[in-house]
Amino acid sequence: QVQLTESGGDSVQSGGSLKLSCAGSGYAERSRYCLAWFRQAPGKEREVVATIYTGSGSTYYRESVKGRFTITRDITSDTLYLQMNSLKPEDTATYYCAAKYDGRGYCEIRVPFTYWGPGTQVTVSS
Repeated sequence: QVQLTESGGDSVQSGGSLKLSCAGSGYAERSRYCLAWFRQAPGKEREVVATIYTGSGSTYYRESVKGRFTITRDITSDTLYLQMNSLKPEDTATYYCAAKYDGRGYCEIRVPFTYWGPGTQVTVSS
């Protein structure tokens, strides 16, 4: 059973930076997981922000965060990170980390994620 816990959320001004962390445990076959950051703003649907496949390190970013956000993971500590730079008010949301076992060798984001953290709040003021 994978368990995930996010941290690092805060209130910042537009143009600022934050680094979110997601401590994980319980992984089996560490090289076959798709890890992701999602976010959900009030009144909006949850959306994927970025994904990373543990085996290859291949990444995906939604268009609106490309060039500003970076997803990484530390295999030794089973920690997932999201470095967020040049933050904008529209980045305000609750951010969730998620994980799923995926033996295909890449992240298929259309397949639902199995494990979720409780979320951490990011607020960006103009």
